[in-house]
Amino acid sequence: MNTLTTPVALVAGADGGLGLEVARQLSLTGAVVLVAARTAEAAKGAVVDLPALEALGVDLDVTDDESVLAAVAAVVAAHGRLDILVNATACADPAGTPSGATTRTDLEEALRQFEVALFGAWRLTKAFLPLLEASAHPRVVNVSNGAGSHGDPLHGLAARGGADAAYGVGAAGLNALTSLLAAELATGGILVNAVCPESPVAGTRGPATSAPGVVWAATLPDDGPTGGFFRDGAALPW
Repeated sequence: MNTLTTPVALVAGADGGLGLEVARQLSLTGAVVLVAARTAEAAKGAVVDLPALEALGVDLDVTDDESVLAAVAAVVAAHGRLDILVNATACADPAGTPSGATTRTDLEEALRQFEVALFGAWRLTKAFLPLLEASAHPRVVNVSNGAGSHGDPLHGLAARGGADAAYGVGAAGLNALTSLLAAELATGGILVNAVCPESPVAGTRGPATSAPGVVWAATLPDDGPTGGFFRDGAALPW
């Protein structure tokens, strides 16, 4: 990213796993990276051995409006601006994801998943939008999954026989939100993209090899894509 000033980034859901690794790798690009977690204590604990990262210093419950507004105020107090927002709360949800098939899914559990993965990202983006609109090079990255795609032959909606239904529907919703935000915000130069961190082959991979695709989307040049869905920098079908 071509910037005259050091970009300030917030990674929500970064108290461990993929979110924390994204924060670490993003800091290597030269960005100032704030780590946010459900509790300020968790955020501080996550960065204790990573001095390049900053803990946000307030609890961030993405399902709560007041908590999100407090996070905005904390970012303003710390740096006065925000250039990059990474919504990684879905992958950091400690309660996991409902695993039932579509017809057997506990809808209360599904709603809880949607509140974190979909509405949490929506709420954060809306709240931080004034700061992003003031940025010279604003980026929003939604960490999604191929489970929400019709076209992903391995992880997609039609490939799992209804398994992990709530996770798939939540990811599909996040992908749709990404597309809508990108279309609305394009004239303001805000690039909004979704990223699947999963491996393109069977099995899983660790955060160290999953994070680069997220960092790539967070550091796109001004003429980079927006409204896309990517894995490892390559476009994925919706």
